[in-house]
Amino acid sequence: MTKIIAEVCQNHLGDREILGRMIKEAAVAGADYVKGQIIFAEDLTNRERFDDGYIKNNGVVKTIKRPYAQEYERLAKLDLAEDDYKWFIDEAVKNKIVPLMTIFSRKRIEFAAKLPWPEKIVKVASYDCASHAMIKELCDVFDHLIVSTGATTDEEIIETVKIIKDKGKKATFLHCVTSYPNTLEMCNFARLKWLKNYSDQVGWSDHTKVENDGLKASMIAAMFGADYIERHFTSLNKSETKDGPISLNVEELRRLVDFCRLPRAEQSQRVEAEMPEWRIAVGQEKRKLTHEEMLNRDYYRGRFASRVGDKWIYNWEDKAIN
Repeated sequence: MTKIIAEVCQNHLGDREILGRMIKEAAVAGADYVKGQIIFAEDLTNRERFDDGYIKNNGVVKTIKRPYAQEYERLAKLDLAEDDYKWFIDEAVKNKIVPLMTIFSRKRIEFAAKLPWPEKIVKVASYDCASHAMIKELCDVFDHLIVSTGATTDEEIIETVKIIKDKGKKATFLHCVTSYPNTLEMCNFARLKWLKNYSDQVGWSDHTKVENDGLKASMIAAMFGADYIERHFTSLNKSETKDGPISLNVEELRRLVDFCRLPRAEQSQRVEAEMPEWRIAVGQEKRKLTHEEMLNRDYYRGRFASRVGDKWIYNWEDKAIN
């Protein structure tokens, strides 16, 4: 049966009370995991070329515009304290839901390793799927890596598979389209079949806009045999946070959980009846990354790093950070 990861991301707005409500509601809705993010604003890198971005004379965007000062100010308001992360785990355990985190910089792995995890599982963001130095360090601490594969080449994914298997750890790979939001036409669910060549378990990290597509992409992914589905989740009005438009509320999450508990044949019947257009989401096993995905890769890969003295060490660099 498909397992559901409720991704609270920074929909908590840095508020422990809101975070606690999301943990409880994710558990009540029946999600298997509640996932947060170990993000600290001080790990945000200042890369000047993104302050102004770059658009060619013909209108083609070559570099995303995301000014550092504005982004740092936004993130600083969302920071959780270190003790909030232990509290997060304790609250999840209390509510009988498995806690999970994505770690965004290598220097935070040591901190994460000391937290009281009931299960040694970690989530790896798409932009770190090819951060092989980080992958190796995560394997030294965690037993199961759930890795998103958006904006990553086939060769990079295969190398990541080899590293995790050589370390004797369990790997689950999630298909992901790094366009925010993405549409049904972009989903390319045939990719799940390709990922199954390298992983015993596969899944789907969903960034479709709920207002437009509801639960459709997640339902199709479950029908295609996804072992895991990750969806952003919120207890707030969806207009109140940056990730709100692609986040499920508690009722939507409950409906997704109920669908994923159905037998596969019944799932197929419902998909055929409720969304006759579902085949537009199939795509192909292998494809080139789109221009938008490459732009996002350019910005987000290296967005966070580890400050050592006066230098930044990126997650993929094979250098010691201590």
